[in-house]
Amino acid sequence: MKLTTYSVEGMSCMHCVHHVTMALKDVQGVNDVKVSLSEKTALVNADESVSFEALKAAVEDAGYQLAAK
Repeated sequence: MKLTTYSVEGMSCMHCVHHVTMALKDVQGVNDVKVSLSEKTALVNADESVSFEALKAAVEDAGYQLAAK
């Protein structure tokens, strides 16, 4: 498993945090997610097989932007 921190753009409230969290948790192989509104980050604990592209696509589908930190 790998633990990675990503930057998240477009969040403005706890509702946004929930949407980003659920989008990331829905990606196959993601085990845990902690999203911070104040730091605008997502800490993702996922299997090695989970690609950045899959995480980015899930977050973009929810209406936000994910970038490598």
